[in-house]
Amino acid sequence: MSKYVFGKAVAMGFEQAVQRVTEELGKVGFGVLSDIDVQATMKKKIGLEMPPYRILGACNPRYASQAIAADPQIGALLPCNVVVRQDAGGQVHVDVMDPNAVLQLVDHPAVPALAGEVRQKLEQALAAV
Repeated sequence: MSKYVFGKAVAMGFEQAVQRVTEELGKVGFGVLSDIDVQATMKKKIGLEMPPYRILGACNPRYASQAIAADPQIGALLPCNVVVRQDAGGQVHVDVMDPNAVLQLVDHPAVPALAGEVRQKLEQALAAV
């Protein structure tokens, strides 16, 4: 188990998983601000063939505004990245950045409670995928 992500394998195809993750994030107040297709980028930039791999930058404006108010530099740790990837065997995985782990880097008393709330929402979205 990783110290900085939580996730699970899902019983669906890659594109369906991306769609479901996006939908479930929306249900708990997170929009996807960025969608990085790592597979396509690696193919284009260095000719590397790899299984599907996308990084979704998920953001909840209310939580983000609170975090930025607490520490303006915290934007370097935002948004919450959600990875949808397929392994070499074809299994699809969803991995979510753990805000509790990442936001431990921030020395502000309001941030731990905020990170806990964000993690709860992200866990709720992951459970529904």
